[in-house]
Amino acid sequence: MRWFGKLSIGVGLVICLVLVWVGYSTYNLPKVLHTHPVLPAAILINNIQLISMRPGAPAIEQGRAILVVGDRIAAIGAADELTIPAGVTLIDGKGYTLLPGLIDAHIHLNDEAELAAYLAHGITGLRNMSGYPFHLPLAKIIASGELLAPDFITTGPMLNSKGPNQTLIQQTVTTEAEARAAVRAQYRAGYRTLKVYSNLSRDAFDGITDEANLLGMRLTGHSPEGVRGSGVPHQQPFDIAWQETLGRGFSSLEHIETIVWHGLRDNPTESGMRELAATLAASGEAVTPTLLAHKRLVLIAESQGAYLLRPGLDTINPLIRLMAQDSAKYWSQVDPSVYEGPRAEFYKTATRLLYEAGVPLMVGTDSGGFSIVPGASVTRELELLVEAGMSPYDALAAATRVSAEILGFRQTGIIAPGYRANLVLLAENPLDDISAVAHPIAVIIRGHLLQQAELEAMRAAATDTSLTRSAWRALQMRLAK
Repeated sequence: MRWFGKLSIGVGLVICLVLVWVGYSTYNLPKVLHTHPVLPAAILINNIQLISMRPGAPAIEQGRAILVVGDRIAAIGAADELTIPAGVTLIDGKGYTLLPGLIDAHIHLNDEAELAAYLAHGITGLRNMSGYPFHLPLAKIIASGELLAPDFITTGPMLNSKGPNQTLIQQTVTTEAEARAAVRAQYRAGYRTLKVYSNLSRDAFDGITDEANLLGMRLTGHSPEGVRGSGVPHQQPFDIAWQETLGRGFSSLEHIETIVWHGLRDNPTESGMRELAATLAASGEAVTPTLLAHKRLVLIAESQGAYLLRPGLDTINPLIRLMAQDSAKYWSQVDPSVYEGPRAEFYKTATRLLYEAGVPLMVGTDSGGFSIVPGASVTRELELLVEAGMSPYDALAAATRVSAEILGFRQTGIIAPGYRANLVLLAENPLDDISAVAHPIAVIIRGHLLQQAELEAMRAAATDTSLTRSAWRALQMRLAK
């Protein structure tokens, strides 16, 4: 039996080595997120154009300077006129443009390496839209300053009922009792925002909204449709009418295509959308259009899959890339002229009508999902919003001041004394060409200065995602359900 003992020892060693490797793969995060640059005593950026986003301020101010002390904006003044404190890091702005750090209000974070991609593209605030168990401790680590990353908030796991839009990672609730219990469980876990999804039954939706209001929790997500019967939506109305979502505690409604599908019963007319926009404006909920989420499908189809070969896709989580292979094959063979192409154009029209009606709009990309690149996609979303009819200034406001206010990112989104130093320096003026946001010269996150070398290191680190880490997180999510 000696051979059996030796075999057992050998198997035990192999198991130990596998566990060590899994542990290392899971917790070995990119060094750039741990290695903080030394926080300067002060940073003075001189000779800049300033897009402050302060209400009532000019869209852009020439010949300005800004002083950052610690993690706060200490002073703003004319170029060459601010007092320079001892130990200041002086940056010649060269007439470049400074604006608040951008916020992506709709992402799906699957791996910490993606945080580097966001910082590299000037994104200093994130709202994650599908909570995993690792997101809550991650948010605390970021808030404590232990990790160099954008400001981060997350919803809880998606709440949904069974139906055509159910997902693998949803928390399934059908009855009012199940819904209330799920809300209380998410609250006890530490979540303060709930994400609801399309298939929610009426009983579950009522239970979620009532319990959320009792606990002071925020709501966001898709407008629940109820049980989808035969002929819905073209021959029969939805079980839950779109208007029933309004006034129920939503801070934002997600995806313009969902609003057109549910609110217009998939009948895309300008007159209908104009009426819907007026109703929504009067109710007060914000909208995150996520135009890119649908447009990427059109681009994949139009290019017969070539769009899936563009640079940056290696920063998307490897587990997501693996799971999306069937979708990639399907969309590469679709004729976009039949449905998806015309819908993409109407979604821009619908967004313009929301904008003209005064509905608060936020910038979100759905990045981290199939073919939507973390960080870089914010530029693409801003370009689509401008194509839809928003002014570059208002598109930038949606990605800064408006998103900060709606999401509760305190003292950010505006450049003013006392606000946190989340800033982006651009070589070109984005009010002339919104695409200028794609290439930051420097990024400041909570007073930490990232210049070209650091931004390049962030871009490189963004590819350091881990299939093992992601698979472990997905397993944790399944076990927690």
